[in-house]
Amino acid sequence: MPALIHNIGTLQTPLGSFPHAGAAQGENRKYHNAAVLCEGGVIKAVYENGALPEVSADTQTIDAQGRLVTPGLIDAHTHLVFGGWRQNEIPLKLKGAGYLDILRAGGGILSTVRATRKASEEELFEKSRAFLDEMLAQGVTSAEIKSGYGLDMETELKQLRVIKRLNEVHPMDAVATYLGAHAIPEEYRGKSGEYIDFIISDMLPEIKRQGLAEFCDVFLETGVFGVEESRRLLTAAREMGFGLKIHADEIDELGGSQLAGELGAVSAEHLIATGERGMEALARGGVIAALLPCTSLYLNKSFARARDMIAHGIPVAVATDFNPGSCPSLNIGLCMTMAYLKYRMTPEEILSAVTINAACAVNRGGSTGTIEPGKKADMVIWNAEDMEMLCYRMGSNLAGTVIKNGAIVKNNI
Repeated sequence: MPALIHNIGTLQTPLGSFPHAGAAQGENRKYHNAAVLCEGGVIKAVYENGALPEVSADTQTIDAQGRLVTPGLIDAHTHLVFGGWRQNEIPLKLKGAGYLDILRAGGGILSTVRATRKASEEELFEKSRAFLDEMLAQGVTSAEIKSGYGLDMETELKQLRVIKRLNEVHPMDAVATYLGAHAIPEEYRGKSGEYIDFIISDMLPEIKRQGLAEFCDVFLETGVFGVEESRRLLTAAREMGFGLKIHADEIDELGGSQLAGELGAVSAEHLIATGERGMEALARGGVIAALLPCTSLYLNKSFARARDMIAHGIPVAVATDFNPGSCPSLNIGLCMTMAYLKYRMTPEEILSAVTINAACAVNRGGSTGTIEPGKKADMVIWNAEDMEMLCYRMGSNLAGTVIKNGAIVKNNI
């Protein structure tokens, strides 16, 4: 059914299908007294200054009531398919235990691995579907979802099947990333190289055969995987046709951002500790920096140098990193506020970070991330008049009406 969203106070959107870097990160087009015509789930035309098209009798009309409209938000980094929770770590953290301390003691990711291995596929699906419902209600219309809580053949495939099923049945689009190199499983303790061999020889070919993931990621960090192991894994993944992502410089700067630039990864993620050489490599390699401010907040760590990255011409995306350990929050609005407060990004830069740059970080820039003819009709009518209000109202959900493929999928007004 055709749809016309009209009486839009301000329609604010980046333009184009490319990652927005440098000064372009803050370039948004603002239409006033606007309208958007959609047909077949695709944007047909954008109007401004009160202009309206002639429409057929079967066109659904949606009154934006003078509110702000933006593209649907895209969460480009989540780990939302997992068993159990990790609230039991709070006493350890209060006593000063760090992320790697808990991991070395068999907790952290490894405790979630044990819980995820025990959970049935249906249990994981129902739990994850509820997370997507919550994200959709906040204006998120697409999300990247990583595996990485199985670390064995059976459970990694189980996670990836859940992601595939979510993409098939949920209104949101779900993009799958294989993150088998998320930690060293207990059965490979002290044998990380052998585990990488297993991933390359067994896991990647099977995932490719079943078409279960688009990207391959690796956690390049102290106590997990080093530069050479990560290079070997990602080079093999690229040869098999996977897009590349890297968890880099979250705790220590070990060369992950340089490797991302060297290999031309689609995105490098976290980047809390990234310095000048890393930024130069990311810029040369055309890598999108996926920054996760609520992880810094939850871990009580420093924040990534977003302003310096923008100055280096690196396109910046902002995402939640929703997971049970280092960021048990899927509040994309809070991330936007943290981007303003801690990254010192402007509202315009933030909108690009959670729309077109996030879309490009999951290879969807050609189909979503902006409000332009030919793109998917994914939009949010906000209970706000401008982007400044979205960045200002810390922790509040201001999403009013969420539109996916030209149809209302959530209405909070």
